[in-house]
Amino acid sequence: MDFASFLLTILNILTFLLIARALFSWFDPGLSSTVGKFLRDVTEPIVAPVRQVIPPMGMLDLSIMVTMLLLIVLRQLIAATLTG
Repeated sequence: MDFASFLLTILNILTFLLIARALFSWFDPGLSSTVGKFLRDVTEPIVAPVRQVIPPMGMLDLSIMVTMLLLIVLRQLIAATLTG
């Protein structure tokens, strides 16, 4: 496995964990359960910088969605370098 493929795998895992965090927050809004804490601890380092730029608006936290969008763009850029 080359480095770019490894990065793509990591980005896919992070995207999956962000989706899991967003869905899990519907059932555990404070992310206080064991699974919620794990998801927050793993994803917060990449969400926090985005949240500093885009603060939550009431109950709506767009930082997770923006982070996912940034990961998708980064994944596309890496995939484009692999193909050509």
